[in-house]
Amino acid sequence: MSDSVNHTILLVDDEPDILDFLSYNLKKEGYTVYTANNGAEGLAIAKEKKPHLIVLDIMMPEMDGVETCRQLKEIPDLKNTIITFLTARNEEYTQITGFEVGADDFITKPIKPRVFISRVKALLRRYKNDTPVVATVVDLGAIKIDTEQHRVYKNGDVIDLPRKEFALLLLLSSKPGKVFKREVILDTVWGDDVVVGDRTIDVHIRKLREKLGEEYIKTVKGIGYKFEF
Repeated sequence: MSDSVNHTILLVDDEPDILDFLSYNLKKEGYTVYTANNGAEGLAIAKEKKPHLIVLDIMMPEMDGVETCRQLKEIPDLKNTIITFLTARNEEYTQITGFEVGADDFITKPIKPRVFISRVKALLRRYKNDTPVVATVVDLGAIKIDTEQHRVYKNGDVIDLPRKEFALLLLLSSKPGKVFKREVILDTVWGDDVVVGDRTIDVHIRKLREKLGEEYIKTVKGIGYKFEF
């Protein structure tokens, strides 16, 4: 079965040439492709079509990619949608900002068609191989993880976690007290087929601590992280 079967992709970029180029190559692979010229239009299409993957430019008029990503992540129907930025800017602070608003990856312009398609396939494999279900509800004292509903509760209150934060929490809490090395976390949560920035784990750990509390996730200097309760 082709990787493209039943997968829809939304491209959001203010440069028509780039939209035409990427759309053409994706359609050749059998993907269903939608395009938008700006962030506001992209939001409207995403709400209607619910794509599996959104490829999002950063520098756009009306609404830039970062704000668009932030708003996309607030839409419940898109909680499993993968978002990657397509940008000519590869500074570390740009990537950190992108990950903070919920992006899954970065693709740097310019990119060759075969490389782009390869990256798209790798990203969509994450969608198919989403967070493994280890139990219906994981009981961690004050914190409960409902793996079927993709929800986390603290003292009965729902805590909204993007897909990668949820997967990271589920991994760390699967063996409380166990130290997970950084490379194991990257391989398990992000996969070894896509390169992510060095600060990716740190950003997601910080966001989890902000939402759950500082006491649950401990840093083991020079090694990795562990969950305690």
